[in-house]
Amino acid sequence: MDLQGQNGLVSTYRQSWRNRGLAGVLVSALLVTFYLVLYFEDKLEKVIHMRPLTDFATSVGLRNRWYLYGLLYCVLMIVGGALYLRKHGNSRYNQLRIATNVTVQVLFGFLLPFIMPLFNGPELYVSYFWPLKYDYFYPHTLQDLPLYFAAYTVLGSLLLAPIMAYFFGKRWYCSWVCGCGALANTFGDPWRHLTSKSTRAWRFEKWSIYLVLGLVLLTTALVGMDFLVGAQHPTFHRLVAGEHWDDWSLKYLYGLVVGAILAGVVGTGLYPILGPRVWCRNFCPMAAFLGLVGKFGRFRIRVKPGMCISCGNCSTYCEMGIDVRSYAQSDQSFTRASCVGCGMCAHVCPRGVLKLSNAPRGQADKKRQGLTVVDF
Repeated sequence: MDLQGQNGLVSTYRQSWRNRGLAGVLVSALLVTFYLVLYFEDKLEKVIHMRPLTDFATSVGLRNRWYLYGLLYCVLMIVGGALYLRKHGNSRYNQLRIATNVTVQVLFGFLLPFIMPLFNGPELYVSYFWPLKYDYFYPHTLQDLPLYFAAYTVLGSLLLAPIMAYFFGKRWYCSWVCGCGALANTFGDPWRHLTSKSTRAWRFEKWSIYLVLGLVLLTTALVGMDFLVGAQHPTFHRLVAGEHWDDWSLKYLYGLVVGAILAGVVGTGLYPILGPRVWCRNFCPMAAFLGLVGKFGRFRIRVKPGMCISCGNCSTYCEMGIDVRSYAQSDQSFTRASCVGCGMCAHVCPRGVLKLSNAPRGQADKKRQGLTVVDF
């Protein structure tokens, strides 16, 4: 069974912390509490007269609570990645993917932003692009960035990201580079089977993720407009950017609701309840953007005809909630905007029915013959 990659499948639903049992609920409550304290520590200080995460961070030699968060993030990824590879490391694809995930996060998500200020440089996060790093296109942010990095963020967001998505699908970023996806790949892997495959979840996903993409486009455009004309229109300036960082402006509300609550509290805190890709599947604007580009690109999941035995492993372990089995049963290769190319469906298939492919294909390959379900 090890050669087929089936390690650990039998025990998946027998462990309380992995099947929404009491242990899983407690883990989720702990994660949610941590993220609430992380994002709202300043407000909590007014009640408890202390800043627990900041105080602990400075006591161990870190600058602030965000560096503590980055360190914990790396530790969880390294431990989670090791456990993942212990179970699924017989796949070369998994070995390379997880190694890249951890390396990018440790080097570019933690060490580089930590080291550069030691040499009087800015904190630069080279592994994030707009629209995920939504403030990278704000004019005042671009002004403050070094010219080379401002050019990198613009060209990376508008050229590199879509070009890579055309050739490799969104997997090049969502499953290999992105810190959010990297945590889901490693620490979140024990809960991947909890992602809902229901039609209702699919319908919610279709409007929620593009709603957030629309919001980041609107916010970026209005903040840019405020930069140009805000001084002449004080009411517009207050509504869009505010006088202070925590004014209830559009810019602040987007960061609060999307950047903190959806990406952190919900997106990570609810791993043991809703699966590890809640944020990526339903709210991430970068995933929405790359998924749209990928629909016209080369990436697809190829199905070998006449071989599916309907075991359901592929659908069970799809962290994006795609009913892969229905495609395999119909002998139809397919693309889906939500697919992050983690390769787990192919990895757990006992007959090798599924394969990740980047080959050119015609539009007919994107359609499911005789079925009414529409790809998105």
